[in-house]
Amino acid sequence: MATEERECEVVVVGAGFSGLAAARHLARAGVDVVVLEARHRVGGRSFTDTSEAGFRIDRGGQWIGPTQDHLASLAAELGVKTFPTYIAGHGVELRDGVRTPYAGLIPTSDPHGAADGIACMLDLDMASFDVPLEAPWTAPGAAGLDAQTLAGYLDANLESAAARSILDVAIKAIFGAEPGELSLLYTLFYLRAGGGITNLARTTGGAQERRFDGGSQQLALGMAAEMGPRVILGAPVTSIAHGAAHVTVAARLVAADADPADPQAAHGALEVTARRAIIAMSPALTARLSYAPPLPVARDQLNVGMPMGAVTKIHALYDRPFWRDEGLNGQIVSNGGAMSSTFDDSPEDGSHGAIVGFIAGDDCRRMESAGPEGRRQAVLSDLERAFGPKALRPIEVVEQHWPAEPFTLGGPVALSAPGALSGFGTALRQPVGPLHWAGTETATEWCGYLDGALSSGLRAAAEVMHELEGVTGGVD
Repeated sequence: MATEERECEVVVVGAGFSGLAAARHLARAGVDVVVLEARHRVGGRSFTDTSEAGFRIDRGGQWIGPTQDHLASLAAELGVKTFPTYIAGHGVELRDGVRTPYAGLIPTSDPHGAADGIACMLDLDMASFDVPLEAPWTAPGAAGLDAQTLAGYLDANLESAAARSILDVAIKAIFGAEPGELSLLYTLFYLRAGGGITNLARTTGGAQERRFDGGSQQLALGMAAEMGPRVILGAPVTSIAHGAAHVTVAARLVAADADPADPQAAHGALEVTARRAIIAMSPALTARLSYAPPLPVARDQLNVGMPMGAVTKIHALYDRPFWRDEGLNGQIVSNGGAMSSTFDDSPEDGSHGAIVGFIAGDDCRRMESAGPEGRRQAVLSDLERAFGPKALRPIEVVEQHWPAEPFTLGGPVALSAPGALSGFGTALRQPVGPLHWAGTETATEWCGYLDGALSSGLRAAAEVMHELEGVTGGVD
């Protein structure tokens, strides 16, 4: 089969928020750039879809909060409006088979446990200030912090089971992981990058404060529209050959009606030769590409030491947000069911009802064998316990099982296992010859979020421009 060949100055691998931000900035500076995206869509972990019943839903990242300035600026530029997440009324705690309404961020059915949990969260946030965002591996006692898991820290610093339940739910919601999977050093870095654990967990004033009218993926679509035919979809990259000042990226060209993840799908071949490349993917995905010559040991080991979290995002859709009638805001905090947390995901006008929930960490892996129908029944059981029998009559239940996505491998973010950050963290953003790294995992502010993805792309673009043209300084 003949191979199509392209030449450009910069090739970007991945058309998520980071890759598109990098490519757009380069193109605006007059750089000849090509973007290769494995999927037949742009957006990466942002995926806005219309359900079979006609409801608009965000299957991936969907919120914006204060200080997420890159994301806010892009939304303003593209004319995408936001609206506040619904929070009026009480949340529901489901713990040890008991249903308890609560007000505020933290369930208080066990006052001692709530106080213990809040104190631990404050201690974590205070400790995070000692971790430099640009180089967390240089923090005081970094090796010791990185040798610990977050679970070990919680075991040593929490007195009550209720407090541990609160922290476990928060960690699952933020990382899609169990505390035992996370290095303490990485946890502290991540918390500081997002303004603290309370900021990452809350709605008003926090990371889930607002939603995009029409969904978050339209921001990626807007960036891609500006790039036009320079964005090539259905082009999963297989290998990257690189020298001191050149790179050749090989990809399969898969037809729009075929699955790019199917190795048997009919396809053409594409080779893009460039002076520089930006790899805008999570470490786990970069590890699946073939490199010639191989990546340095530190970068290769970093990829292995940063697997993706595990999360299934589920929408339960109703004709109306009936829980509001009972003074409930749609938020659930649960330690015993399928979902660890939920939010009201109804449209701003309340024209229909929607609850969005997350099956995360061990629960996600445990329910892998249950399949979509088993997960559906478990989710509806959780919702019935929280909101009553009306919850058993949804119009539709839609799930996005991110671990099964071959070009994502999980979510919402990569995890850093004990020892990875202190041992190999210097390779996270360090270019390898003409290869530069982007992706939200490389961000120093709002790491793991859409805003971090944007800033990482702009940082990588600045690096490339410096190498191509001798341009100095950063980008906005």
